[in-house]
Amino acid sequence: MGGERIARAYAEIARVAGHRTTFLECTVNGRPGLVAEQDGAVATVFAFEVAGDRIRHIWAVRNPEKLRPWRLGPNQL
Repeated sequence: MGGERIARAYAEIARVAGHRTTFLECTVNGRPGLVAEQDGAVATVFAFEVAGDRIRHIWAVRNPEKLRPWRLGPNQL
């Protein structure tokens, strides 16, 4: 999947999420990441593997049990 398609997909996610969702930059397992909060609650945590100036892999966590540490504060998974 090319970078342009990935960027469009994430732009669409942000558009659909609307004003109820905020994205916060963070570190996840030592990688650049984002925390998506919907209505003030953590909904998804993303981690990115970056090589040079390109994102090589994206991991997303939505399992409520795995998100529990993030609900308690700005921890690193």
